[in-house]
Formats: sequence, structure tokens, C-alpha cells
Amino acid sequence: MKRGPEAFIPNVNWNAKRPIRLCFGRTSLILNFMHFGNLIRQTTRFVFVVAGACSALSAEGAAKAEKKTEWETTAALGFTLTQGNSDTVLINADLLGLKKWERNELSAKLNGSYGQAEGEKNNEVLQGTAQYNRLLGEADFYFYGKGDLLHDAVADVEYRFIAGFGAGYYLVNREKIKLSAEVGPGYILEKLGAGNNDYFKLRVGERFDYQISERARLWQSAEWLPEAADFANYLLIAEIGVESDLTKKMSLRVSLRDNYDNRPAPGRKSNDLRLITGLGYKF
Repeated sequence: MKRGPEAFIPNVNWNAKRPIRLCFGRTSLILNFMHFGNLIRQTTRFVFVVAGACSALSAEGAAKAEKKTEWETTAALGFTLTQGNSDTVLINADLLGLKKWERNELSAKLNGSYGQAEGEKNNEVLQGTAQYNRLLGEADFYFYGKGDLLHDAVADVEYRFIAGFGAGYYLVNREKIKLSAEVGPGYILEKLGAGNNDYFKLRVGERFDYQISERARLWQSAEWLPEAADFANYLLIAEIGVESDLTKKMSLRVSLRDNYDNRPAPGRKSNDLRLITGLGYKF
């Protein structure tokens, strides 16, 4: 029986030994699960280990709670196919989890996309993130720990691991509107192209959540990650999205995500912008 953070890791077994070809008319989508599947497995393990470790830190306090707080989990899937003058395939998937109990907040997110245009791969992104917040009594201050892992084949980012901690404050903390700001140190380990980099960084971030109505909500987040010893080397990560309920379980999600790397891999552009739409399902 697994104990500790390992108990949070799902049993995922990738046994496919050859690429799988999916055909849509003249468009062929080749999925190599030996490569992409391993990336999914590693990133999934990272997200659940971090989430499990953070949850274990407050297990004693959670056991004293009179009412058990469950995870709020949403999965979203988007698919785009074009044929004719251009043959393209694009798949997007998201898995989000949120849990709040007593003075604790734990969130985890896993998202990925894969696409081809005219038979050539033009999109392969896999990203995981987990964050734990510990509120300080009845105040709006909190301490946080955060971890991120990114793989972006087209941007030539084999991996980028970001870990950090710091302090946060709810500038607005109402039932329908929340605005928080965070600052703290951290560490980045990455492989861009053929080079490996690692350095200490500073993180300044904010997040805004607005419950527009009973059936619609909006969220926005942004963070600036400069190298501690060279502020000219930095990352900017931002997202804005809206979700509207179609039924009690189903929803429509639209989000705009932007990743800016001031010093990208050789031969790559600094900015990556993605507009994502998909159907969500609440568990």
C-alpha cells in the first residue's frame, strides 16, 4: 500500500510500442506514445507528488475538520480539424483541481496540446503546476509554495522546472471577487535547445477571480520571473479566461495564454500565444 505523496500518484502504464496513426481524409495524425506518453506520465507524477506533499503537510489539521472537503475537479477537451486548402489537427486538454479546508488552499493543473499542419508537427506542449497556500489566521496574508514543469517541443524547451515559495496577500477577498498578489524567491532548471541553464529567480505574481453570475466566471493571472542576478533575463506568463455553465456538469471554456521568454532557444521566437476553447466536465 502506497503512503505519503506517492499515494496521490495515479497508476498510469504506457505500453504502446509503436506510433499510432489517426487518419482524417488527407490528414494523418501520428501519436508516438513512447515519447509523448512518457512526458505525460512524468508531468502527471510531478503535479500529484507536489500536490500530495502539500496536502500531507496539513493532514493533521484536516483530520480535525468536522466536514471533509472534497476536491473540485474539472476536465476540459478541445479538438480542431480542418481539411481542404489546409489540413490541420489540434487537440487541447486540461485537468484542474482545487481544494480548500480550514486555512489551507491547494490547487493543481495539468494541460497539454498536440497539433499537426500539412503532416508536420506544429504543437507539442505539456505543462503542470501545483500551488499550496497557508492562510495566517483570519488575516488576508498567506504563505505559498509553488512548482511548475513545462515541455514545449516547438519552442525547443525540452524541460523547464520552476520551484519557489513566498508570501501573498488578498487585496480583495469577497465571495464573488478575489484579487491576490504574491512575491518570493525561487529556482529555475531548464534545457533550451542543446544548452542547460539553472539560476535563482524572483517571482512577482497576481491572480484575479470574478464570479460574473451563477453560471459564468472569469479568471486572470500574470507573473514576472526575472533572474536574480540579471533582470534582463526574464519570463512573463499570463492567462485570461471565461467559463460558462451549459448544464450542472458541462461548461464551455475559452482562455488566452501567453508565454514570453526574453532569451528563447536559438532560432526560436520569444512569444507564444495560444487561444484555447473546449468543453469542460465537473466531477
